[in-house]
Amino acid sequence: MKQKYQWVKRGILALLCLGIMGIAVVFGLSSYLKSHTADKIITETEAAELDADCILVLGCGVREDGTPSLMLRDRLEAGIALYEADAAPKLLMSGDHGRKDYDEVNLMKDYAMERGIPSEDIFMDHAGFSTYDSMYRARDIFCAEKVIIVSQEYHLYRALYLAEKLGLEAHGVPALDVNYRGQAYREFREMLARAKDFCTAVIQPEPKFLGELIPVSGNGDLTND
Repeated sequence: MKQKYQWVKRGILALLCLGIMGIAVVFGLSSYLKSHTADKIITETEAAELDADCILVLGCGVREDGTPSLMLRDRLEAGIALYEADAAPKLLMSGDHGRKDYDEVNLMKDYAMERGIPSEDIFMDHAGFSTYDSMYRARDIFCAEKVIIVSQEYHLYRALYLAEKLGLEAHGVPALDVNYRGQAYREFREMLARAKDFCTAVIQPEPKFLGELIPVSGNGDLTND
């Protein structure tokens, strides 16, 4: 009985050690991604000097009434401001349009058009289901080489890292700095996502969908759906 108890203790200790090691790896990779890409996060004024191919606005939550969440609204406002500052001639709205009843990208395009941006200057990536997919498709479908990525700062580190590893020349401009509800949970989840995408950047799998080339230098109406 005593020997059995000792084995149980050793098993629990081993699991604890593995758990601590796992946490250390996640924290370490998260810190590495942040430090590696921090100097690529710039201001709107700095971005206006880059002459980028497009401003890549990353989608996020849409409310049940069809309006953008606060986070998405702030990303759109930042993207529109960059377009108006001539940071790039085109906007690329990348998000989730995997179901008929959930559509981030058409909402994003409509929002920008209501602010006076011509439809032909707004491209939609309907299959930007993840940050990795958005970067991969910006390169392989929309033929972008130099991009300005727009998201909240905590998310930009991972987006910029993925863009770099996929061969994009990328800088990031953060949306308005707001303490959104549930931000502590998002920060924790983002640490896990950074560790996951560190591995994804090594493997570089194809995204769920690719398709025909739609160069971002052309007409955004080709992506209307």
